[in-house]
Amino acid sequence: MDINIDIIFKIAAVGIIVAVLSQVLIRAGREDQAMMTTLAGIIVVLFLIVQMINEFFVTVKTMFQL
Repeated sequence: MDINIDIIFKIAAVGIIVAVLSQVLIRAGREDQAMMTTLAGIIVVLFLIVQMINEFFVTVKTMFQL
């Protein structure tokens, strides 16, 4: 259960940071950099999720002794 809460906080933190950075860049007239920041945030979140899925499969593999 702690892992689920941890991942939620990590994703939320990345989302907040990306949202703030994007708004600052947009207001500075740097829309392209804001878009790149958003894409980088999505990649970071996907990386976190892939790690979590990998841990799940390792656990399943261990449980079934595969």
